[in-house]
Amino acid sequence: MMDWQQLTFQYPWLLLLIPVWILGLWYLRKKGRKTADLRFSFPLHPGQGKGGNDLISALFKLRKWCFHLATIALIVALAQPGNWETETVAEGEGIDIMIALDLSSSMLAQDFQPDRLEVSKKLMQEFVETRMVDRIGLVGFAGESFTKSPLTTDHNHLIELIGQFELGLIRDGTAIGMGLATALARLQSTETGSGVVILLTDGVNNTGYIDPLTAAQMAVEMEIRVYTIGVGSHGVARAPVDRRRDGSLVFGNVRVEIDEELLKEISAMTGGQYFRADDEDALQDIYRIIDEMEKTEIRIENVYHFSSRYRYPLGAAIILLLLYILPPVVFRTFP
Repeated sequence: MMDWQQLTFQYPWLLLLIPVWILGLWYLRKKGRKTADLRFSFPLHPGQGKGGNDLISALFKLRKWCFHLATIALIVALAQPGNWETETVAEGEGIDIMIALDLSSSMLAQDFQPDRLEVSKKLMQEFVETRMVDRIGLVGFAGESFTKSPLTTDHNHLIELIGQFELGLIRDGTAIGMGLATALARLQSTETGSGVVILLTDGVNNTGYIDPLTAAQMAVEMEIRVYTIGVGSHGVARAPVDRRRDGSLVFGNVRVEIDEELLKEISAMTGGQYFRADDEDALQDIYRIIDEMEKTEIRIENVYHFSSRYRYPLGAAIILLLLYILPPVVFRTFP
């Protein structure tokens, strides 16, 4: 669809032919010549257009305007109307980032609005948008872990997948070691020193067959930096405490427990850093800090493309020429 507000012409000088055409018609009229001399005509039966059908007579009177308007539309088409479109191309050598998100039932706690999970997903999506040239992957974990997406540069698809994270995909619990180990497995082919794991949780490791510190030692050997984020306010928060027979959750006041010592140790072992996010603003700042700490060299270049819209005036010219040509053929009176 044509953007009329940003319409431009690739050959605007051709538009000067329009006033030249109009001035030529005016000059010929002033000299007393008929403008019909400038257009093609079809021989008509001598009796055609006389008496009879007033509609047909009016149609033949308007034919000359169809020819002139078709000429103007053709000139506009030759001038190539269209829009300049800008495409931003980012080039550079990025890093590989795996994001591991806790999907345990406590992530529905309402000390964030509407809850911890929705805020975490939203800020993850914003973070992915800022990492233009990085390969990013997604892992979800609760009582076990799974890969939501391997490393990819298709960030639009990643943003969609983050929005699909929800509770109940796997059994409940908090297996921090499993989540970290799954993320590390997806970084096995990453160049040494260019891999990062961001692990976000709101609880204490209470299940899983891989110990979190064992997984951290794996990260050390792979030279992968692990940034850990503890999500949750201080004190008490309204969170799920039970489930009814119909599957709905029962909420109650629960003390917020995050194994900060474990998360700090994991980060310290791997050369990363631990952060505590007790509200949405704090979590947003944490992603900003990680973004600054893991900078990549990016070269951004704007590429301009001209999208021609000549088909619109050309189509109008063809229709007008048909309106000029067809009446003598259609309404011709044969003896």
